Amino acid sequence: MGFVPRWCLRFRVWGYSLICSFAWISRLRLWQGVLSANYIWFTVILKIFSIIFQMQIIDKEINPFVDKWEEEGQFPAHQVFKTLGQAGFLGVNKQTEYGGLGLDFSYSIAVAEELGNIRCGGVPMAIGVQADMATPALARFGSDELKREFLVPTIAGDVVACLGVSEPGAGSDVASIKTTAVRKGDDYVINGGKMWITSGCQADWMCLLANSSNGPPHQNKSLICLPMKLPGVHVAKKIDKMGMRSSDTAQIFFEDVRVPSKYLIGEEGMGFTYQMLQFQEERMWGVANILTPMENVINETIDYTRQRKIFNQPVLHNQTVHFLLAELATDVELLRSLLYQAVALYIKGNDVTKFASMAKLKAGRLVRELTDSCLQFWGGMGFTNDVLVSRVYRDSRLMSIGAGADEVMLSIICKYMETLPSKK
Repeated sequence: MGFVPRWCLRFRVWGYSLICSFAWISRLRLWQGVLSANYIWFTVILKIFSIIFQMQIIDKEINPFVDKWEEEGQFPAHQVFKTLGQAGFLGVNKQTEYGGLGLDFSYSIAVAEELGNIRCGGVPMAIGVQADMATPALARFGSDELKREFLVPTIAGDVVACLGVSEPGAGSDVASIKTTAVRKGDDYVINGGKMWITSGCQADWMCLLANSSNGPPHQNKSLICLPMKLPGVHVAKKIDKMGMRSSDTAQIFFEDVRVPSKYLIGEEGMGFTYQMLQFQEERMWGVANILTPMENVINETIDYTRQRKIFNQPVLHNQTVHFLLAELATDVELLRSLLYQAVALYIKGNDVTKFASMAKLKAGRLVRELTDSCLQFWGGMGFTNDVLVSRVYRDSRLMSIGAGADEVMLSIICKYMETLPSKK
């Protein structure tokens, strides 16, 4: 299978610490031939982790309130993140000295898969931004002082983080952003605006990508930790979206916002490179998070079509139905294998841009095919808001748009295949 074992997450649930007694297994690597000898422990311990995580947090603290949050267009991020922070799930692969668990990225992927059991897409997406999209560059390149001020409370769930990259005229084309960060004395003065900012209405700080010089577009950008309560930060509106209803998404403007220069992440001018690295984790995390909803939609469709009858026989008994469900389930497992291969290579220090792009491309297209096909089998019920398939149908459409559109993924893949026409 080619991925790091995922069963030895150390986590704290309901006020007590629980360290898996099989923690030594986390040092093993399945691609070195260990899987066959430890498969029983893999399945047993992973199941224990899944049950505890889902029963203690997802089923008690999140899912009972999802319908309410969907109607309100926002979930209480500070409350939910605090619960997850206390359980240790917001810094799984971050350094222990800053409150993380010090595990590798494969464990974040395990958490992402379990978060797919949340009965909507908006809440897991916001959790992903908090844990694995707004913070990788800070954890990897930020100064100790910066990490203690921003990373520590983010991992603890004491603050809400957001990522400021996209703009009204620059989404997948990151190099074209217009927001500026001009150095004046000991400050950066920020002007511009950001669009489609997940958790933007509730965020306490933003990992901001801005142009810090007039140089080439891939070398003139910097990442900056920007506190959202500073004068000149304006949350213009909460965007009304087709899906991801429970996650607030904001349009934000900056007007002469002064940010201390010490809030710069890493080196000035390296922001584009840092953000591209963050994108790889974001894309793999997003793929992992969509696997479980696809499985749940298939399983619930099987249950529904087994009891729903048409022409005196269950809908499921039609060969068209059960054959297509089998094909979709097969595709989900193939996608999982591609993701695990990318993660295994990533944690060994390899460039996984091609494989991460392939996985994201396939995930976006597969989830659209899967939810559309399953919704059809639900008939009129599938066209209501009362069933999971319709919500996943809406929410998952973002998979082919956010963090790089399908067309951008194809261009990246072609670049690595050396099939792109050369620029003249």
